[in-house]
Parts: sequence; C-alpha cells; structure tokens
Amino acid sequence: MSTTEKHLLAGGALLAAGAALTTASGQVPGMAEWYSIHIYPLIVGTVGRFPGLFSFSLSELALYGLIVLLAGSFIHAAAGAARKKQGGAVILQWASSLFLTASVLVLLYVLNCGINYRRVSFSEKLDIQTVEYTAEDLEQTCEWLTEEINARAGLVSRDETGTMRLSDEEGKAAVSAMKQLGEQYPPLSGYYPQPKGLLVSEILSWQGITGIYSPFTVEANYNEDMAAYNIPFTACHELSHLRGFMQEEEANFIAFLACKDAAGEDFQYSGYLMGWIYSTNALKRVNSGAAEEVRSRLDQRVEADLKANNRFWNIYEGTVAEVSNMVNDTYLKVNGQSDGVQSYDRMVDLIVSYHLGED
Repeated sequence: MSTTEKHLLAGGALLAAGAALTTASGQVPGMAEWYSIHIYPLIVGTVGRFPGLFSFSLSELALYGLIVLLAGSFIHAAAGAARKKQGGAVILQWASSLFLTASVLVLLYVLNCGINYRRVSFSEKLDIQTVEYTAEDLEQTCEWLTEEINARAGLVSRDETGTMRLSDEEGKAAVSAMKQLGEQYPPLSGYYPQPKGLLVSEILSWQGITGIYSPFTVEANYNEDMAAYNIPFTACHELSHLRGFMQEEEANFIAFLACKDAAGEDFQYSGYLMGWIYSTNALKRVNSGAAEEVRSRLDQRVEADLKANNRFWNIYEGTVAEVSNMVNDTYLKVNGQSDGVQSYDRMVDLIVSYHLGED
C-alpha cells in the first residue's frame, strides 16, 4: 500500500469516527451529557494543561506554523513534481497528507467541542428557568444593572483619557472568578488554564471577534486590543466554553455571573456593563423611550468606555467583518443554535429571569 493510500485510508477512518460520534451525540439519549461529564473533563485536565505552560497562545502559534508548513510543503511538492515524470503522483501524495491533517483536526473538533453542543444546557442542569416577562420587567432589570455599574464606575482604574484600565493579571483573575463560580455551580468546577490575549489580536479585530475557544489546543483566547471593559467578560465567556458549555447565550450568562461576583471591581464592572449593553439593546427594540431614559442615568465615566469601544470597532467595519459574521452565524446554526449569532442576545432572557428570581 502506497503512502498516499495510507493517508487516504487513515483520514477516511478519522472522518468516519468523527461523523459517528457527532451522530451518536445527537441521536443517542444521554450520550453527549455522559461524554461531557466523564470524558471531556479528562481532556481538559490533561491536554489542556500543556498549552497552559506557555504565556502565549499555542493555538495562534500553531496556526501560523500550519500556514507556513502548508505553503512550504506545497512549494516542495510542486518542485518535486516538476523534476519527476510522475508529477501527478507527487501532488496527489501532498493532497493526501493535507487530507489526513484536516481529518485529524475535524476529529479533535468533535471530541473537544462538537459533542458538547448536544449536552444538557447549563440553565437546565441548574434548573434556571427563563420566564415570561414584560417590557416593564426588562426596564427594571436595566435600571438594576445601571445602578450596579454606576456604583463601580469610580472604583476601576482609568487612564488619562478616562477609559477603564485593567491590571496585567486579567488571565489569573478570570480563572479565579470561574473557580469561585464553580463552588456555587458544580458543573463549572474543575481545572481552568489561563485565557490568553493573542499576539496579533488584529486578526480577531478585522473579523469583529472578541474572543475564541480553540478546541484543537483546548485554549481560551481573547482580543486584547479591544476596550478594556470587554476583556474580563470575554475571558470568562471563553472559559465557559472550555468547561463544555457551548451555547452562546449560556456562555454569556455564565460570564455575567462569574464577573459580577468576582473579587475585583474591574471584573464586576465588566460583567454588569456587558449585561447592561445586551439588556438595553433589547429594551430599545421594545421601548426606545425607556431605553433612552435608562441611559440618561448612566455615570458619565461609563460613557467614556462606551465611546472608546465604538471608536475601536468602527475602524474594523467592512467586508471581512461581515463575512466573518455570516460564517459564525452559519456555524452556530449547523451546531443546533437556530438563532445563529442572535443567540448571544438571548442572554437577556436569563439575566431578566435571574433578576426577577432574586427579587
């Protein structure tokens, strides 16, 4: 059997395994939940510890290395094909190696991410029920969030422009916040590697992305160039994916809970402000006047952060961000989130229900 045939056979077997696991996780009752409780934590606790040894994102470095390797191997294969009479066989062998590599990545995705999309949701596991609520309930929630933000607006560090400034320990603080939340909600307990800002965060900025979970290296990454108040919330959001909760509205809600109860005022401020942004946007859609009234009560120091955030993302508006949004929308729908990118906004349902339950 030739090398090409071996690559094709191995790649096909890996793809078949990935397809079988994906099908079983969606069709066999309890399979995804069993996997997320008994198998996936072992992956996080073993594979996830290796990238945790590095201060930089291993997944980012691997991406750059893969691009260089792909280009270099193709040039080498093309040169070899030009020298040999059987050039087609050389290119086919290169393509079979590429197929095998892609198959390995697909299986890693299924094992470290895909199956978890079919598990029991965080809100179901903790019996956090979303309730029917009125526009007045939503407005009251927004008012509560405004009060909490204003109480912390003067406690966070700010630079000379008046915008929020983070300490250099946001990764450790995010891990502490998630571990603390795990003491209250056992499904969130376990090992957490530090989330990492990308060395070239502009890659995410052009795509309009605040953070990303890499299932290939079991790492949580965030865009460290964006406005500082985004970072604690985003870091906790990506860590919730690492814990196996993939639904975006639930990752947002988990991040909200982790940040608001964290030890540092900067994390508390980030959680409440991100919750406020989602909630007031929802209120604006049903009662724009009430949303404007809520915003008028916001501390002016918070306005400086919101304006800084808008200035940052306005730089990157364009075709790349639009295409990235469409790709993400399709990706989420394929994985069972019928609302696509709108699923992020459904965190509001959980926040309002949580607030009403606290009253």
